[in-house]
Amino acid sequence: MKRLVLYLTSLALLATIVIGSPSSSASKLSQIEQDIKAANEQKKAAEQKAAEAASEAQKAEEEKNAIAKKVEDLEAELKKLMSEIEKVAQDKNKTEKEKDDKEAEMVVTNQELEAAIAQVEKRDELLQKRTRLMYSNGAVSYLDVLLSSTSFTDFLDRFDALQMILESDRDALDQYKVDQALVEQKKIEVEEQLGALKVLYAKLEAEQASLAAKESEKETLVAKYNAQSSELDAHIEELEVISEEQEQLLVGLASEISKLNAEKKRISNPYTGGKLGIPIADGYRLSSNFGVRIHPITGVKKAHNGIDFAAPSGTSIYAAEAGVVLISKYWSGYGNCIIIDHGNGIWTLYGHIKNGGLLVSEGDTVKRGDKIALVGTTGNSTGPHLHFEVRKNEVPVNPSSYLQ
Repeated sequence: MKRLVLYLTSLALLATIVIGSPSSSASKLSQIEQDIKAANEQKKAAEQKAAEAASEAQKAEEEKNAIAKKVEDLEAELKKLMSEIEKVAQDKNKTEKEKDDKEAEMVVTNQELEAAIAQVEKRDELLQKRTRLMYSNGAVSYLDVLLSSTSFTDFLDRFDALQMILESDRDALDQYKVDQALVEQKKIEVEEQLGALKVLYAKLEAEQASLAAKESEKETLVAKYNAQSSELDAHIEELEVISEEQEQLLVGLASEISKLNAEKKRISNPYTGGKLGIPIADGYRLSSNFGVRIHPITGVKKAHNGIDFAAPSGTSIYAAEAGVVLISKYWSGYGNCIIIDHGNGIWTLYGHIKNGGLLVSEGDTVKRGDKIALVGTTGNSTGPHLHFEVRKNEVPVNPSSYLQ
C-alpha cells in the first residue's frame, strides 16, 4: 500500500508539473505519452498480478471443494463403519453370552459324566461281589443254598433268583455304560460347540479391532483434510487481500490515466451534469439495489456498490454517456468489466460481462448509447445480469440518482 501511495503521489505530481509547465504543446504531449506508457505498464503488471491471484484463488477454491468432497465421502464411510462396528459388537456380545452358557453347560456335563462313571464303577463293583459270591466257592455256595432250601424245587427257585439278580445287575451295568457313553458323546458335542464359539468370538474380536483401526485411520484423514481446508481458507484470504490491493492500485492507475488522457485528448463533450442513459434495454428488471445487502454467495452483509439488472446472457449493454474506456478486461470479482471515464470525475462501471462479450478496448472513445458489451455471469455471480456502478471521484455513489 505504501508503494501504491508513493507511486500515485509521484505520478500525480508529475502530471501536475506537465500540465502546468509553460513548455510547448509538443513537449507536454511527449511527457504525457511517457506518463501514460509508464502508468499502462504499471497497470498491466497489476492486472497480471491480480489475474494470477484470481487464478490461484480459483485453484485453491477447487482444491478446497475437492477436499470437502473427500471429507463428505469419508464421513459417509465412517457412518457405515460405525454401523458395522455396532453390529459386530452386538454379535460379539451375543457370542460371548452363548460361550458363557456353553461353558456352564460344559461344567454340568462334566459333573454328569463323573456321576455316570461313578454309577458304572459302583454297579460293576456290586456285580463283581455277587459273581464272586456265587462262583468263587461254588460248591459251598450251592450247598448253602441247598441246605437252606426246604426242597430241591426251593433250591432251584433260589438259584434262579440269584441268577436273575446277577442278570439284573448286568443289565443295569450295561445301561449305565450306555448312559456314560451318551454323556461322553454329549461332552464331545459341547466341547466342539464351545470350541466353535471361541473361534467365532476370536474372529469377531479381530473384525472389531480391524474396523476400529479403519475408523481411526479415516478420522485421521478427516482431521488432515480439515487442516488442509483451513490452510486453503487462509491462503484464499491472503489472495483476496492481494486482489483487493491490486484492485485499489488499478483504480488509482486508471484515475491517473484518465487525467492524462483527458489532457491528451481534450475530450470535446465531457459530462457536465444531467441524467445518464440506462445501460440496458427497457423491460429488464432491477434485481438488486445500491447499498448494504446479504451477499448472495458468501451470505454475509456487505456493501453493494451498484445496481443489478437481471437479463439473459448475451443481452446488449450500452454506454451510459460519452467518454473514454479506461478498463476493458477481466477484473477481480467483477469478472469481465468495462470502466468508462466521462470527465469531471464521473466513471461508469459495467460488470459480469460474458466471455467474448467485451466489444470495446481500453483507450477507445465511445458515444452515449453505443453498444459496448454483452450480459454474462463471469466473476462472483449467481446468474446472468449486468452490474452497473457510477463512481464520483472514484467513490461509488447510488446510480439511481444519475439514471433517467
